[in-house]
Amino acid sequence: MKSFALALTLMLSIVLTIPAMAADKPKSAKKLQHVVCFKFKETATKAQIEHLNKEFALLKDKIPGIVGYQAGVNNSPEGLNKDFTHCYIVTFKTEKDREGYLPHPEHQKFVTIVKEIVDDVFVIDFWTE
Repeated sequence: MKSFALALTLMLSIVLTIPAMAADKPKSAKKLQHVVCFKFKETATKAQIEHLNKEFALLKDKIPGIVGYQAGVNNSPEGLNKDFTHCYIVTFKTEKDREGYLPHPEHQKFVTIVKEIVDDVFVIDFWTE
């Protein structure tokens, strides 16, 4: 009888713990990735590009809804980058967060820097798990 009571107590403990554990997990692990690639004008200086990189990175602290930021310079040996050299990934939890980012005054201020030194831009967004 003791072993039955112990087994019942253990099962009850597990049954009560599982929903609590599930509640701790986020409802969705999906993240919206906003990928931006730049091809700089031939006249763009190293200092201008460094300034743009710094300002882009600072957006994550200025605009609500950004949950991640990554950046890098192309190093692919394939030669298929079509002169796009720099790639940036801004991560959002929701489309609403992205909708707030695009017209945000800090983003629009950044766009003025981009227009001065960027010859072409490529943007694609996608969901990840």
